[in-house]
Amino acid sequence: MSTKTPFGPEGWTPARIGDLTGRTFVITGANGGAGFEAARILLSKGARVVMMNRSAERSAAAIDTFKAEFGPDAEVSFVRLDLAVLASVREAAAQLLETETRIDALICNAAIAQVATQQLTVDGFESQLGVNHFGHFLLCALLFERIEASSGRIVVVGSNGYKMGDNRIRFEDLNYDQNYSAWNAYAQSKLAQMIFGYELQRRVQAAGKSVVVHVCHPGASRTGLIRDTAGIATRLLAAMLSPLAQSAERGSWPEVMCATEEGLEPATYYGPTRFEMVGPVGVCPLKEFVLDAQQAKGLWDVSEEKTGVRWPVWTTTWYGSPCAHPEIRSILPRPCNCWPNTWRHRPRPETGPCVPHRQGRSDPGGIDACGVRPELRALPRVPSGVPS
Repeated sequence: MSTKTPFGPEGWTPARIGDLTGRTFVITGANGGAGFEAARILLSKGARVVMMNRSAERSAAAIDTFKAEFGPDAEVSFVRLDLAVLASVREAAAQLLETETRIDALICNAAIAQVATQQLTVDGFESQLGVNHFGHFLLCALLFERIEASSGRIVVVGSNGYKMGDNRIRFEDLNYDQNYSAWNAYAQSKLAQMIFGYELQRRVQAAGKSVVVHVCHPGASRTGLIRDTAGIATRLLAAMLSPLAQSAERGSWPEVMCATEEGLEPATYYGPTRFEMVGPVGVCPLKEFVLDAQQAKGLWDVSEEKTGVRWPVWTTTWYGSPCAHPEIRSILPRPCNCWPNTWRHRPRPETGPCVPHRQGRSDPGGIDACGVRPELRALPRVPSGVPS
């Protein structure tokens, strides 16, 4: 995928946003940096904004700033949320559901980065993976039904750091107990967020749900992201490169765009397009490993296990559209006996024309339990519960 700006040479800007009166936007990490600027833009368009932040003191200061700028009637509020503590995520979600009857967009903006030495959350997760991915995974699950009822959106704010590590999820050592590196652990956490975002996007589309999911990145922006966590060498490097970065306001544009703009594409990565760091906001290149279906399924399962949440709609997704290949159609006897009319397939050019599997779940007996003819058994098998 090439870098392009579908909104013209200037890219997307907040000038494209219409009146947002009556719409509610929930933003994590909104008392500073890009999250604060996103809240400011949305409030300027008449929206209601709920900030989900860890610090009550900084949140109160942000609210004072917004009310001074937009007037005492500005609809901005605060729910305390510590993404590093799953119990806090559950409490915050419960509080939010009590007070907000609609959620037009949840912007997963909060993050920590470049934690110099390995630190674990109270739930036993490497801190960056815990905050950036697991905390948001749980929050999205708990708020999903309210977002769906509002025909709303989920915006996952990734980072170009996703391609600076191992380029995969280290399922065998999620916490980097072996050879911890601040860069690699941060890269894994942002990769996990993005894999989750695109997997959620696919599952929502497959289930026909009225929720839109987008993934974006802020580019190189002047924020306080690493101020309290990075080692001195990383902080010095960031200070040296700061003049080349864009403002926090410009860094917020991609997430605001994803929360408000109509007609954005799935499986697409939005952000600044000039070296993927600054410049017009548009479509950025996306590495193929981010969209790997098997890795996404593994991460989803691990995330449900680690957070103790079962998503309200689906536990498994299968990819592709009904197969039209004559070799397969000629030997499919009928739809699955267990789940009528649920045969779906995905091309597998490296192993044959297609691999059959059922949508929804797998029985202990495997695909043969559904009445498949013997000829079909010669094709590559799909392990129980794992998409091809």
